Amino acid sequence: MKFGIFIYDGVEPIDLATYGVLSMARRVAPAIEIVTIAPAAGVVNLSNGLRVIADHGIDDAPRCDVLVITGGPGWEEQSRSAATVAFLRAQPAATRIVSVCTGAMILAAAGMLDGHKATTKREVRPPESSPLELMRQRYPAIEAQAASVVDCGTLTTGGGVSLCIDTMLHVIARELGVPVANETARILEYSRAWDANREQFPAIVDSAYA
Repeated sequence: MKFGIFIYDGVEPIDLATYGVLSMARRVAPAIEIVTIAPAAGVVNLSNGLRVIADHGIDDAPRCDVLVITGGPGWEEQSRSAATVAFLRAQPAATRIVSVCTGAMILAAAGMLDGHKATTKREVRPPESSPLELMRQRYPAIEAQAASVVDCGTLTTGGGVSLCIDTMLHVIARELGVPVANETARILEYSRAWDANREQFPAIVDSAYA
């Protein structure tokens, strides 16, 4: 199963925990493949100075079973990028699209969340505006929810920052089975945190896709 991680200038480095979770999951499910995709292949400047190298640009990106859209301060620019929006809209219907943190705002700008429940980052440091509130204001066709994860079948949105870990574990459970997700959480030493988050801030699974 091929997972693509979409990154861009201004991604928050903690969102690369999506890659980290999958890296650990490969110890349980070796068939997992991971690639990074950016607007253009090569060096990508993440927030606050970290630089990474994307395997592919959107023009040569391979077909992925799961495409993960990361978040960070660069989401505003990406939401205005015609090339990025076109790339996302062109994904095959069978591809599970997953956003973490403010990656959901890029999907919202592409119109891909219209008519669905969705979530994004809530907590900010004033005077910043909460992305969840921005989603409600800018995109009234989206049923914005405060949740760790919102699962609408092949469209999954995750909450802010460290909840990218919970989102990836949820997706692994859906795609590869609960035992694989549970074992991944265990070797991540995240089982108790995941249990606590699911109890106090549960995922929302649309009944149409349960």
